[in-house]
Amino acid sequence: MVAGRYRLPKACLLRKNREFDRVYRHGRRLHGKGFSLIYSHGIADWNRLGISVQKKTGRAVDRNRIKRIIREAFRLHRESFPARSDIVVTVRPGFSLRSPAEVRSAVDQLFHGDGQSA
Repeated sequence: MVAGRYRLPKACLLRKNREFDRVYRHGRRLHGKGFSLIYSHGIADWNRLGISVQKKTGRAVDRNRIKRIIREAFRLHRESFPARSDIVVTVRPGFSLRSPAEVRSAVDQLFHGDGQSA
C-alpha cells in the first residue's frame, strides 16, 4: 500500500477566505441538527469542502475532532455531496455526530427532503 493513497488532496478543500465568502454569498443553505450545509456551483471540475466550527462548540481538541470526522465523511462518501460544488459545513454548538457514517446519514437526509432550506 502506498502511503497517502487514501488521503483527501488539498485541491479538494476550500482554504482561502474569499472562497468561503463566495459560497456564503451565493450558496444555497440547508440546515441540519447542529450544523448547516451551504453549497454553490464551484469553479473546479470536482467538489471542494470547507468547514467552519464556532469556538463556542468546545475546546480546540473537540473542534479539530469534528473537522476530522466531517473531512473523513466527505472523503469516503463524496457522492452524498453535491457534484462540482463548493461546500461549506458550518458547525454550531450542539453538533452531536461522532462518526463519518452519522455525518453521511445527516447529509443524505438534508438532500432527500428532510432538510429545511433558508
